[in-house]
Amino acid sequence: MERSLFKEKEAFKKRAMAVPVVENKKKRPTESSSAEPPKKKSSKPAPSETSSYKSVSGNNFRFGVLARIVKHMKSRHQEGESHPLSIDEILDETNQLHIGSKIKTWLITESLPNNPKIQDADGTGRYIFKPSLRVSDRKSLMKLLRHNDMKGLGGILIDDIQESLPHCDKIMKQVDKDILKIVRQTDKKQIIFFHDKGIQFPVEKEFIQLWRNTSVDGLQDDNIEEYLNKQGIKSMQDTGPKNLVPIRKRSKQRKQRATKLSDNEHLAHLLETYDET
Repeated sequence: MERSLFKEKEAFKKRAMAVPVVENKKKRPTESSSAEPPKKKSSKPAPSETSSYKSVSGNNFRFGVLARIVKHMKSRHQEGESHPLSIDEILDETNQLHIGSKIKTWLITESLPNNPKIQDADGTGRYIFKPSLRVSDRKSLMKLLRHNDMKGLGGILIDDIQESLPHCDKIMKQVDKDILKIVRQTDKKQIIFFHDKGIQFPVEKEFIQLWRNTSVDGLQDDNIEEYLNKQGIKSMQDTGPKNLVPIRKRSKQRKQRATKLSDNEHLAHLLETYDET
């Protein structure tokens, strides 16, 4: 080996020895590092979420029980069964005897007494269905329709009649000639009116056509008059005298009685007249 190369080798070793070397020593395990690794988050809901879910599901179950009872009581009424039932009989007929004591207490103390479709028949905890209308047969239905017609109260929804009247389909066929059926345009519901045959009179087709073509829905009296004028129809005006002053009735005057002199009547025979001569 040449001396030049040997000198370069020795110089390289010296430079390498002069450079400091840092060793990476392994750290000893500490208490924090020796602890268990962090647990993964569980997918289970929090206790508050679980309790709220249980409360919602419990309320749904309660109201489901109540809805089933109301539906059953309604069907009983429509079939003509009017005798009241106790809470145990209702639960038996609706196949809900498995409910707990809390729900049963809730039905007795809160839900059934406050339900608009259920009423306590005799105040002893025996319940019946409470219909919208007080009709039980054909006679009572016609009486109600006639009363509404005379008082100007309008018709009755067929839905209310079907809910309240036992054996509704059979009775509606019997009174078909005595009623009028009109479909309401707003919600397409059918309304029943009393058909008063005593006020029937012939109407010319021209007036019928005008009546059907004139729409006054949602208009007041002033707007109706303005609308009729635009259509070339003169509205009826009040032609009677205006600003009439009410006539006051004269009170009967008492007749005055002639006053009589009542003083010194016992001396009337002594009075003398002195005429001028």
